[in-house]
Amino acid sequence: MIVEVRNCMEDLVFEVLDEVIERNKDMCKCPKCRADIAAIALNFLPSRYIATARGEMYSKIKTLEQQFAIDIITAITYACQIVGKNPHHGQGE
Repeated sequence: MIVEVRNCMEDLVFEVLDEVIERNKDMCKCPKCRADIAAIALNFLPSRYIATARGEMYSKIKTLEQQFAIDIITAITYACQIVGKNPHHGQGE
């Protein structure tokens, strides 16, 4: 059995990231801005590490998803505002 330790908050953020970005019509959707938004949002959210076998991970993530959904959407929305005001794409990458 392979056991993984993961911050499941990353999975939860990436599950809703594109949906939240799409709601922000003026938001750049390039890979750099998406990554910046995800990183900023994750810095505002608590880490939620789980140790689980691969097959069990999905069910544990779904349980946590409902609990943290509002916090995740709020953090991503806030991150969109930050990145939208100061995008880093195209700056000497």
